[in-house]
Amino acid sequence: MFDLYGDYLRYDGGAAPLQTLTDLLAGFDIPEATARVVMARLRKEGWFDTEKQGRTTLYRLTDQSWRLLDEGRRRIFQREREPWDRQWRVVIYHVPETDRAARERVRKKLRWLGFGPLASSTWISPHDRLQEAAEELAQEPSVRLDLLTSRSMGAAADIDMANRCWDLKELHVALLAKRDAYRALLARFTSVPPRGREALVERISLVHDYRMLPFDDPDLPLELVPAGWVGRDVHDLFLDLHERLALEAEDFCASLGVGPLNKAAAHA
Repeated sequence: MFDLYGDYLRYDGGAAPLQTLTDLLAGFDIPEATARVVMARLRKEGWFDTEKQGRTTLYRLTDQSWRLLDEGRRRIFQREREPWDRQWRVVIYHVPETDRAARERVRKKLRWLGFGPLASSTWISPHDRLQEAAEELAQEPSVRLDLLTSRSMGAAADIDMANRCWDLKELHVALLAKRDAYRALLARFTSVPPRGREALVERISLVHDYRMLPFDDPDLPLELVPAGWVGRDVHDLFLDLHERLALEAEDFCASLGVGPLNKAAAHA
């Protein structure tokens, strides 16, 4: 559901009738009864507000959901292209021992932002995301933060730190497998382009597959990764596949009454 809102419904004002949502999910072989239960649960959790328009129930994104989708889009669709300034951004946090759940939430948020654990409560990133980290972790009142910018003793130390924070060998194997899978998809889509419902299903499935990658791939500068790194190749393949499916998927959504108010934004 969040993939559908992130790729389509957010550009249609961030709201949709429940019947439209069930029609969309039917394309993924999700029964209407299940769709209704899921939407009710998401509303209860604060991800959606509802309003009545006659006999129709409209599900509208809340501020919490908009923040999630905005941050998700940046992490999924954008990669750093500027030269690295050789500075590390450091988050040092303290969480009371009695609040283990908060500690796990902090770690998950830092991973999502591309930070890696240099020590148990010291996480680093080569990207300037301290403000984003501060905003995300401000939602955890029991957490105390120290945010720093630092520089190592040199390139060898930088590479060593990167390898201590992330298992780059294992990640590279995973990226190679994803690259091969996306190349196979590209060949299939070039030979037999998906149409209509199939295009929507393939596009959302692609986003669903790729959106977990930022938890593992911190998008490191080339100075910090092994020779032959394919992370950016995988990202470019993902963007190519996503765009190839755009028109057919959007046309299918339009047939159900869903269409971006701003098509340029939808392709940004």
